[in-house]
Amino acid sequence: MNLHRLNANERETSSMLAQFSDSPKKVTFNPEGNESADACIPNISPAERQKRMRFGIIQLAITFIILAVLLLLGADKLWRLPLFALFSAGTVSIFQAFDKT
Repeated sequence: MNLHRLNANERETSSMLAQFSDSPKKVTFNPEGNESADACIPNISPAERQKRMRFGIIQLAITFIILAVLLLLGADKLWRLPLFALFSAGTVSIFQAFDKT
């Protein structure tokens, strides 16, 4: 009885999940057509992509300048640790500009 109830609950759960899991259709990107992948539809304008690219490049430049100054001054390694946040912000912006998302 308990097993039958569990199976009914599993079926109900899987049918509910199937209702919400409408995955997008696959789009082929290669000429041979033997691989498929999810299509990435751009959701930002070209002006926004340029702004993100500009921000990312400036952010990386500032990060590398600060890193060079810290290395020249012989600062402790722990002082370079916060640069990871600056570096990751710059790279994420560049990746978003390239991926158009």
